[in-house]
Amino acid sequence: MSVAARTGVPRSEAETGRSVLAVPGMHCAGCMGKAERALASVPGVKSARANLTARTVTVVHGPVADIPAMIAALAATGLDAQPREDAAEAPSAVRELLAPLAVAAFACMNVMLLSVSVWSGADGSTRELFHWLSALIGVPAILYAGQPFFRSALGVLRRGRTNMDVPISIGVTLATGLSCYETLTGGHDAWFDGTLMLLLFLLAGRALDAMMRDRARAGVAALLRQAASGAMVVGADGGLCWTAATVLEPGMMMRVAAGERLAADGAIAGGASRFDQSLLTGETAPVPAGPGQPVLAGMLNLDTPVDVVVTAAGAGTALAEIAQAMEAAGQGRSAYVRMADRAARLYAPAVHTLAALSFAGWLIAGASFHQALVVGIAVLIITCPCALGLAVPVAQVVAAGALLRQGIMVKDGSAIERLARVDRVLLDKTGTLTLGRPVPDSAVLDALSDEEASVALALASHSRHPLSQALALALAARGVRGATIGDVRETAGRGVTAIWRGLAVSLGRPSQSGGTAAALAIGAGPVRLIGFADRLRPDARDALAELAALGIEASILSGDAAAAVAVTARETGLTGQAAALPGDKLDAIRRLQGAGRRVLMVGDGINDGPALAAADASIAPGSASDVGRQAADLVFTGESLLALPRAVRGARRTMRVVRENFAAAILYNMAAVPLAMAGMVTPLVAAIAMATSSLIVVGNSLRLARAAK
Repeated sequence: MSVAARTGVPRSEAETGRSVLAVPGMHCAGCMGKAERALASVPGVKSARANLTARTVTVVHGPVADIPAMIAALAATGLDAQPREDAAEAPSAVRELLAPLAVAAFACMNVMLLSVSVWSGADGSTRELFHWLSALIGVPAILYAGQPFFRSALGVLRRGRTNMDVPISIGVTLATGLSCYETLTGGHDAWFDGTLMLLLFLLAGRALDAMMRDRARAGVAALLRQAASGAMVVGADGGLCWTAATVLEPGMMMRVAAGERLAADGAIAGGASRFDQSLLTGETAPVPAGPGQPVLAGMLNLDTPVDVVVTAAGAGTALAEIAQAMEAAGQGRSAYVRMADRAARLYAPAVHTLAALSFAGWLIAGASFHQALVVGIAVLIITCPCALGLAVPVAQVVAAGALLRQGIMVKDGSAIERLARVDRVLLDKTGTLTLGRPVPDSAVLDALSDEEASVALALASHSRHPLSQALALALAARGVRGATIGDVRETAGRGVTAIWRGLAVSLGRPSQSGGTAAALAIGAGPVRLIGFADRLRPDARDALAELAALGIEASILSGDAAAAVAVTARETGLTGQAAALPGDKLDAIRRLQGAGRRVLMVGDGINDGPALAAADASIAPGSASDVGRQAADLVFTGESLLALPRAVRGARRTMRVVRENFAAAILYNMAAVPLAMAGMVTPLVAAIAMATSSLIVVGNSLRLARAAK
């Protein structure tokens, strides 16, 4: 019984909010009652209803109730809870097929039992009785289970078109009608069993296809649910107020405690901590972040509280972009998909023609109307092009889901086909081959004493200068703890000064340096010069070696100065073109394409946008500009450049499976159609053969679940 029922509070009275709490430790009816009673004691709660199956509690509350108070009330009873986003999910394509599938399966089993008796030699009145029983079970089941096909066929016929459901519907209707005629006239054969078997296998194949699509969406939905449903927002008066994620706006200040996930994208305004970003990138290593550093919705704060200024919320967050990219991947239409669509449009009239010719041919050959009609029905059933229609989309959806789990988002299904054919890759330098941010010299950091490193971290954490932020991140990643300093001052263009243990300490611009560097001074001790450079991405050399092993030649195409490009070229062993303007990059791609090369462009900046759009396929890092991410076909969210060969291997495996699917569908029809036209296949055998071919295609595509390994 819910709290509403026990307390007499009407559900419709002053309901102003509804929240869902996930309570994984709830495992019995006693836990349910305990949770509901605990929440009833929270001011403003109107009702609470526990769902043991889903391990959730739905709370209807007024404006004074807040999520932290509810979580605390449950924690006092020994039940850990977390808010769960209760956003409406896209309707499942499987759900509407489950009832027809169940009806077809139940009816098919019962009719098959009756058919076994007929096949075993039952004759006379016994056979007629079993035919009537089969009709009483089969006809209503066929009318209900066939609705997904009947509605689709009727819809396209009204528009003067056809699809693969038209021959299915015609075959099912004719087979059912002929079976009813046989039953009414006491005929020897009836094909209710074959018709139900056809629908059962067809529905099973479609349900499996829909399940794969739902599974791909489920991965994205799970990511979106991991983002916090709200956050504690710091008001103008310094007070804290729980605010739902749906109403967060850019400019608001969130206070994120240790152990909480971020509800929106933002930049750290105060404090420093380490964050688990595995939901976004798949990388489990914690990432340090300090003032000015960006953090994303879904990240888990591991160490200390931080204040975060919201920069993007709702549909503008990185998690929302993942959902949009995956939705686009499911809707992408490659040349193979278009070919399958064209084949299906031509195939349906061809099947109708073959069935009509078979019927007419058998009549001309002297067969009875009944026998000729049976042959025509068998041709209609056995040649339905379901396997052809499933050959590409199932493979693309499964492969896109596999790549997403490896931190690679596919924005367009056709990109998989184009990526599989690339034999040349052009890589931008800054932000693509390199991390695109200054990294302190690790040898210098190794040489710092513990006290020097501690003071350097304390000084760097008080500045928003890019070099200070990079130094703070590097030292925090090494486990360094900041020293306690006082009288901290930052002077624009000079650096940060402070007092530590009575000594003057500073971190700022060196008096002399041949490159990018910062000078650390502690009292009268020697000045430590810390150099900075833009480092290669992790595993960059390994990634380039794997691309070479895949037969893909790589080179650098960058807008940076020649000296900077030369350093990266030496480190990677690649040739490079420097100082390339956007037009120069376009020209380079067109020259390669004119020579017959299939070009993959990898870039991140606004100046890479035209090149990313012009290349045969394109990939951008998750840190790329909005223009870069929009123009690219794929986006990898981690820092490792191994995403490139991983994506190419996944694409090539996908297209290999697509070709196998097409070959299986074509070979099946080449073998089945002549047998059906020759009268060697009954409607029952035709139903089993056609549905089995569809299941083979779907099953073959499931191998791509590990395509990105």
